[in-house]
Amino acid sequence: MARCIWVLFFLLLAGTASSQVLNNTTQTNPVDYTQPRQYQIGGITVSGANFLNPDALIAVTGLKVGDEITVPGEDISQAIQKLWAQGIIGDIDVTISRVEGNQIFLDFNLKERPRLSRFTFSGINKSQQENLSEKISLQRGKTVNDATLNSTRTIIKNYFAEKSYLNAKVSMTQRPDSLLPNSVVLDIKIDKGDKVKIGDIDIVGNEAFSDRKLEKQMKKTKEKSLFNILSSSKFQEAEYENDKQLLLDFYNSEGYRDAVIVSDSVYRISDDRLGIQITVDEGKRYYYRNITWKGNYLYDDAYLTKVLGIEKGDIYNRQELDKRLNYNPTGIDVSALYQNDGYLFQSIDPVEVRIEGDSIDLEMRVYEGPQATIKNVVVTGNTKTSEHVVRRELRTLPGEKYSRDDLIRTRNELAALGYFDPENIGLQPIPNQADGTVDIHYSVVERPNDQISLSGGWGGPIGAVGTVGLTLNNFSTRKFLTLSEWRPVPSGDGQRLSLNVQANGKYYQSYSLSFTEPWLGGRNPNSLTVGLFKTVRRVPRAEQDERLNVDGASVSLGRRLNWPDNYFNITHTLSYNRYKLDNYTQLFADFTTGTSNSISFINTLSRYSIDNPTFPTRGSQLSLSINLTPPYSLFQEGKGKYEYIEFNKWMFDASYFINLAGKLVLNTRAHFGFLGKYSSDADYGPFERFKLGGSGLGGGNIFVGTEYIGLRGYEDESVVDTNDPELLQAGGIAYNKFVMELRQLISPSPAATIYGLAFVEAGNNFGSYTNYNPFKLYRSVGVGARIFMPAFGLLGFDYGWRLDDIPGQPGAKNGMFHFIIGQQLR
Repeated sequence: MARCIWVLFFLLLAGTASSQVLNNTTQTNPVDYTQPRQYQIGGITVSGANFLNPDALIAVTGLKVGDEITVPGEDISQAIQKLWAQGIIGDIDVTISRVEGNQIFLDFNLKERPRLSRFTFSGINKSQQENLSEKISLQRGKTVNDATLNSTRTIIKNYFAEKSYLNAKVSMTQRPDSLLPNSVVLDIKIDKGDKVKIGDIDIVGNEAFSDRKLEKQMKKTKEKSLFNILSSSKFQEAEYENDKQLLLDFYNSEGYRDAVIVSDSVYRISDDRLGIQITVDEGKRYYYRNITWKGNYLYDDAYLTKVLGIEKGDIYNRQELDKRLNYNPTGIDVSALYQNDGYLFQSIDPVEVRIEGDSIDLEMRVYEGPQATIKNVVVTGNTKTSEHVVRRELRTLPGEKYSRDDLIRTRNELAALGYFDPENIGLQPIPNQADGTVDIHYSVVERPNDQISLSGGWGGPIGAVGTVGLTLNNFSTRKFLTLSEWRPVPSGDGQRLSLNVQANGKYYQSYSLSFTEPWLGGRNPNSLTVGLFKTVRRVPRAEQDERLNVDGASVSLGRRLNWPDNYFNITHTLSYNRYKLDNYTQLFADFTTGTSNSISFINTLSRYSIDNPTFPTRGSQLSLSINLTPPYSLFQEGKGKYEYIEFNKWMFDASYFINLAGKLVLNTRAHFGFLGKYSSDADYGPFERFKLGGSGLGGGNIFVGTEYIGLRGYEDESVVDTNDPELLQAGGIAYNKFVMELRQLISPSPAATIYGLAFVEAGNNFGSYTNYNPFKLYRSVGVGARIFMPAFGLLGFDYGWRLDDIPGQPGAKNGMFHFIIGQQLR
């Protein structure tokens, strides 16, 4: 290396010294370095390169035989620099082999850098080794040079600095690899040292807000103390910079528009503690005074000011102002007025026209522009779902006026399909202001949505119960006869096929099959659902087994409504169930053998406006259902008591979601159910009753003609009116339930969406309307978690703690775990 520098020194200074390099034969034309002279290259050789291709190296120099060069001059210097730039040479020595007349013969004597065969870590655990191996750019066969070593050292130190190991030390040692020539093993030794925590945060210059209040605004920069025992106190440079901006954002939101951080410093308290001092200049607090509008023609000043929702004397908050002008996720904004009527090109520029003391006058300069018409609508990413299935959900159609609400509504309805990842549905309006049009690009990411369930459990009196279920949520009958579409089943047309088998040998068997076509005929969102089921239940007895057979079928037609608004749906269902009892005493004592027939007509009016079916953050879900049978008792006599079942059943469910902050959501629910009869002289039958308590899964006494409603903190089916003995066996004829649930999203991953929850709920079940009291409720509180995996649906657990005692159940548990499979609305 020293020799190379020496040669370069002579070449660049061009004659400050002279030297002659002789070959092994007689020198015929010595080179005088004091007199630059042109030569023609007669030959170029490479020596010392044992593993590199000499021809390739000569090509890198840019020199070739026949070229005219000046010696001394810059030609050879540039050739050396080009070789150095490759990073594979450790030393370069250029010599003149010989000179013949005006021809010069050059030799590049090179020393190759070693190559990496492998690297090892020491001083850290296996997980950290795997993470670092992915981050550093060390590859087998790569040349080991100073740049590579420095880059590796920096990456490792930054990795541990992010984890608060600010004192991490990295040493690297190269040792020859005996198995590979010109190769080295790089041993990387890491001493993490102790984690460095923030020991003290000192904010100077603040008068309007306390240190404690300001420190709360910093999300990731927290000092280690008893008050922050649940928060991380590690120091991260990037997060610290973000938190300083959050501190200023807080000041701005409180009217301190001139607030600045004058200085800040991070200093060492000890080896494992840092101190932070932030000096602020708060400035004065400002308020809104006069707000005027200019350039608006579609809406008058008073109406725009009302929508803006800012009054004279309010604290000046530029962030809130921008939100109310351009996009307010929790309410209407001014831009929405224009954009929902096609005025996509509109803009509103708030200008501070006067500042007097602590008051600010604003002038809203409005540009309304022309209405935009939708030109092209493009959908990408639907690799499995057919194009027509996506497009029939779009509310933004070519030729129609642009509407931002329609754009957001389309996103919500694409998410509600369940075929795509809700977090990755992209909406991109592409304005073409020259011709007054807009192109809209929707991008989706397919996710698995077929579900298979293989489970087993203990079903109370039934014993062990096994379940096998298969639900194909994006099935295609159109592709059924095309073998190439079986991957593994034909899919993509949005149809739903569900098969479920539940069995316990000969004592309990249940089979169900259903098929749904959501767009019957393909032109309108009219759904058709057909279902079949069969249940066999046996209760072993010494003298004679008890037996119940239930066979049923149903057909449903549903359609979307445009009134009262286009979130409503109505469904009509015709259902037939046949109950055949043979010495079956589990229902009523006076009805143990015989056949009952139930023909009912179910009408359901529902409204669905939630934004995400997996983890809703806003919107509501309402349902009113009326289940009616013919009033046999009014016009038929002499029939068996339960030969034809008659009832009228009324159900109401409501669920509201409110986004409180970030991914924290409040869900409130109310549920009511009432079973009625047509004649005052008729009895309430054992069918279609309500059983309340537990997880709502039936507790092993599952009977097809019964509604099972969960009430966490209480045992399955345990919430009963003990004043009505009949209720203990058959179930109630009225119930109500209220729930308040606080949910926090933990993981939005489409592979497994996870959220935690805390709940308060109360409900009761009544065996007669004489005893019905909607204010007499059994209460509970608790916590839980939900995991939604596309392949298995919703899984979860709750721990509920009951707050009230149920009469007649002195030994009931106070706290209970409940496991949830499938979505439970009631």
